[in-house]
Order: sequence, then C-alpha cells, then structure tokens
Amino acid sequence: MRVSELRFSLADVAGVRLAVSPVNETVMSMWALASPVRYAVHLPWIDRARVTLRRPEVAARVRPLVELTWRGCPLPDFLTPAARPNVEMDDQLDQIAATPPAVVVQDLLATTPRRPLSPFGRALLAEPRGLLPQLVDALRVWYDEAIAPDWPRMRALLDADVAYRAAQLAEGGAGRFFEQLNPNLRWLGDRVVSDDPFERDFDLRGRGLTLNPTVFTERRVLWNLLEDSLPAAAYPARAVGTLWEATPSPPGDSLARVVGPGRAVLLHLLDTATTTTDLARLTGMSAGNVSQHLAALHAAGLVHRVRQGRHVLYGNTEAAKVLLRASRGG
Repeated sequence: MRVSELRFSLADVAGVRLAVSPVNETVMSMWALASPVRYAVHLPWIDRARVTLRRPEVAARVRPLVELTWRGCPLPDFLTPAARPNVEMDDQLDQIAATPPAVVVQDLLATTPRRPLSPFGRALLAEPRGLLPQLVDALRVWYDEAIAPDWPRMRALLDADVAYRAAQLAEGGAGRFFEQLNPNLRWLGDRVVSDDPFERDFDLRGRGLTLNPTVFTERRVLWNLLEDSLPAAAYPARAVGTLWEATPSPPGDSLARVVGPGRAVLLHLLDTATTTTDLARLTGMSAGNVSQHLAALHAAGLVHRVRQGRHVLYGNTEAAKVLLRASRGG
C-alpha cells in the first residue's frame, strides 16, 4: 500500500481552514459525466448535463475542460486552487486566469507521470499565456450551464458539511478531526498519513491547509500539494446520497394558497425539528431564503425554535400542526 505523509507544525494545525469551492465542483463534475456507473448517485444530474453538453455551442466552448478532466485525468493544481471561505466562482476564475505561465507549465508537467497530456493539454503546455483564457471560458460556460442551476442545492449540502467538520475540529482537535474526515487518513502526532496512489512526503511549512468538501469525488482525499501553491485538499462530503432527492411538495395546494408555496413546503418538513442548513439542502432554496420564510412563520406563531449545542432547530407549533392536518384532510 502506498502512502503519503503531510507534515504539520503548530502553525499549520492552527491554519486548517474549511471552505466551499465552486470551481472544484465545476471541474470534478466532469469525472461524473465521463463515468456515470462509478458516480451513479449523480445520475439525475448526469442525465441533464449530457443533454447540455450535446448542444454544439456548449460543446465547442467546454472542450478544453473536457480534455483536461476526461475519465479521471490527474488535475493540474492551478485548476483547483485553494478556496477561501465564502469565495465566489468569479473570484476563483480570476485567480485561475492570473496563473503565471510558468506555474501552468509546472502543474501540467506534474500530471504526466500517470497519463499523457490531451491535445489541449499539450497545446496549453506550449502556449500557456495564449490558451489559458480558453480554459477559463470553458470553466465559466460549464458552471453557468450545468452547475449554476443546481448550485443552491449543492451549496447547502457543502455548507452543512463545513459546519459539521468545523464543530468536529473545535471539539476534538486536529488528530480526531483528520481521522474522522476520511477512513484513509491517520494522524500520527505531527503528520497526516494518507493511503494514496502517490507517494509523497510534504511539509506544509507554516502555510496551513485548506480543506474543500466536494460532492464529485468518491472515496479518497485528493491532495493539491506543490511547493509553489497553497496546500489544499478536496474530500468527499457527507450525505451526498440525499443531494438529488426530489423537493417535497405539499399534498394539495390548499395550505400553499394561504401561506405561499415556499412556506408550505417548510411546514410539511418541520414535523421533525430541523436546521436552516438542512432545510436549504432538502428544498434547494438558498439558506437566506429559508431564513426569511422561517422568520415570517415564527412571527406568525407557526414555528418555534430551540438551540441545541451549536445549532438552532426549528419545528412546527401546535397551530401549524392544526393547519397541516386540515390541509391533509385530517
């Protein structure tokens, strides 16, 4: 079994950060598209994305991204930069567009021991300054066409994972945190040992480590470790199996006509006490939209809230339960 070792100083332990990366989801989604059997949990999205990619105007512009990611090709590090908290897609695209040509070349060459470069990869290696804008355009188009329509749902699940992991880190420390992050990781006092197809011994050198949850990786942590880039890793998010569950619809629209469709959906879900983040994930609404609906329902006496540890749980009041029984014909 091959292993990689990632060495931490005290400053590196203090510098562990968690953040959601829109560009990671955009890039890694291509793996699911290329291998639908391995990524069967994403079949509802894959079916829609394949239709999108068959449109000639999309296929032509996305081709550079397809070639760099097809069938699990190793990713050049500049394509999945470390994400800071609350980063937006435009910010990450600007960061990729500003990658120095020498770094583009270095990162592309780092992928070649496992697999030869694609035709676009070879062209980018020869002309990084001239062709990098085409790759950035491909990322932008694929995000707009295939990721953005489902981004609120993805973002809610990823944000929920970040909140969960941050609580683990605060409560259990780095050792317990890393061992719970993924079964392939072990903490040995001052280092993380990872079962990995690559063999690396990497010193973080006080730069910390950014951890990005992703819905589009299967089992292991994917490291982004080069001396000239900020250390980062993408790890499998929790509860991905719930990602494409259909949004619950109230049975009949009588309650929706009274309180509105969004608030009616929430009331049907709040038979069980639930957090704002989980409601956003289940409904596909933004967390802000859910919060606005919950505030209105709370003011109307239809929802109560209670703090449980670090989380606030919402549930239906007796008045809401009466309305729900009436709408269900009970």
